[in-house]
Parts: sequence; C-alpha cells; structure tokens
Amino acid sequence: MVVVSKPAIEQFSHIRNNKPTSALFTQIPIVDLSKPDSKHQIIKACEEFGFFKVINHGVPMESISLLESEATKFFSLPLCEKQKTGQPKPYGYGNKRIGTHGDVGWVEFLLLTTNQDPNLHRFQTFRLALSDYMKSVKKMACEILETMADGLKIQPRNALSKLLMDEESDSVFRVNHYPPCPNVQPLNPNGSNGDVIGFGEHTDPQIISVLRSNNTSGLQISLKDGSWISVPPDQYSFFINVGDSLQVMTNGRFKSVKHRVLTNSVKPRLSMIYFGGPPLSEKIAPLPSLMKGDQQSLYKEFTWFEYKISAYNSRLADNRLIHFEKIVAS
Repeated sequence: MVVVSKPAIEQFSHIRNNKPTSALFTQIPIVDLSKPDSKHQIIKACEEFGFFKVINHGVPMESISLLESEATKFFSLPLCEKQKTGQPKPYGYGNKRIGTHGDVGWVEFLLLTTNQDPNLHRFQTFRLALSDYMKSVKKMACEILETMADGLKIQPRNALSKLLMDEESDSVFRVNHYPPCPNVQPLNPNGSNGDVIGFGEHTDPQIISVLRSNNTSGLQISLKDGSWISVPPDQYSFFINVGDSLQVMTNGRFKSVKHRVLTNSVKPRLSMIYFGGPPLSEKIAPLPSLMKGDQQSLYKEFTWFEYKISAYNSRLADNRLIHFEKIVAS
C-alpha cells in the first residue's frame, strides 16, 4: 500500500511570487477575418501581444460542437479505456505528466499527429469529428498566415502557409481536459483563477497555434511587463498564439506569447489546439524580405527538427530560444 503524506492537490504546482497585473483593463485584440483591414489588426496584435481572438472565422459551429461533445464523452471514460488509445510516445493519451522532464499539471490530454489517421478506431464518431474539425481549422490557420504575409508584404503570399500545407508538415493536435480541481480557493464567485496550475507557463515552439475552448475560464497570457491577464472565454471564437518559430522568422518583430492555464474549482475546461508546424527538414531563420538595410539576424539558422528536439528536452517554463540566439554587436 502506498501512503501519501500530503493531500493529492499539494503535489501540483501553485502560483508563487506572481507579479500582479498592471493591466486589469487590457483588452484582448479581436480580429474580424471577414474585414478587409484584418491584416493591419493581425500585425499590430502580433507585435504587441503575440496573441489575438478571431471572429467570423468560417469554421462551422456544428463541427465545433460535435468535436467538443465527442471529446467530453471520451474523457468521461474509465482511465483504462482512455489509455488504450496510446500511440508511440509522446503521442496518445496522457494524464498529469506534461513531457518527460518533471512538469505536471491538473490536466489529461490527447496529443495526436495531423498527417496520419488518429489512433481512435474504437471511437469512430470522435475520429470523424476530429478529422473534419482539423481540416477547417487548418484552412483558417493558412488564411491567417496569408493575411499576415499581406500585412508584412511577404512574397509569395503563401510563404508561411505552404509550410502547414506541405504533406510533410509536422503539425500536431491536442485536446486538453481540466477537471474541476477540489480544495482550491477560488478568486472569484464562478470558481475560476484558483492558484493551482492546470498547464504551466510556456511558449509554443511551432509557427502558429489555433485554440478553442468551452465556456470555462482559466487561460492567461503574459504581457510585455511580465504581468498576467486572464482571457475571457468565448466558445464561439478562436484564439491565435504566435509561436517561437514565427518569432524567429520575423526576426523578433512578432513575440511568441507566454501563456498558462489555471484550474477551476467549479467547472471542467476543455480546450482543442491545432499547432501548425513546418516539415522537420525546414530551415528556420528570419525571412530575407523582412530584413531592412544592414539589420542583423537575431537568431542562428536551425531546422525545425533541431528546434523540436531542443524544445521537448526542456522544461515548460524554459526560454527555449535562448540556445539559438546570436550575440549581435551593438
């Protein structure tokens, strides 16, 4: 028999020395993809936040609702049933352990590749819903990247989106389920923003991340001054993260946003994230068309495979790009 000397909840990370927000009324940028001036809004949001919300995104609500319903059913199954969906690690079902270097969270998840049929053959409806949803979200991600290219005056227009469209694209899809966390003192009446970490602070290593969650709070992003702000949930919209690779490709003009998820003591949170990544052999470096005059590159050139290996051998909160930064003479 194993005796746990502390309550289970104490085994998880708590927020310590959290810098109070100085931007209680900061507004999350909202981009209407149906508007002609959306490219300017996207560029500004990527420069100032590395994060924005998109509306009029074109992803059918029926597809969104069906996948959420099927994912909820899946995570309601007994643990032994969920574990049968395993793929070669790090893919498949996971519970609490995030990566292989000691990070844990109040979360269970499915991590799947997008360039092959997901190993969910016992869950046919879930599998089909996932396939339809991923196609729509990938299309939206490519539209955003092409609109971004317009705003940055990058030629050709598909210079970024073609990396996601490539048959060898190393994109992944993740479904996170955060059960209500017991014994957490909520900071407001709806139970959100408890002090236990659901998913620790980190940046995404890929080019772009497309996030959608149910109507439960918990997501926070870090501002330039190091303060954290909560992102109001919106089950009808999507949220876009700039990833590390895009920060490099824009030579630091866009910032990869640091974000985290806090637990909720009242309601479960379900999030679905498409991580748009390039082929493993793709070389990542600042785009020549964005380099002005004698501007120097802030980063060494590397392949996505090299960066992926480095990122997955790190802890969540590590500055993953520091090993690829150049020392630039002033």
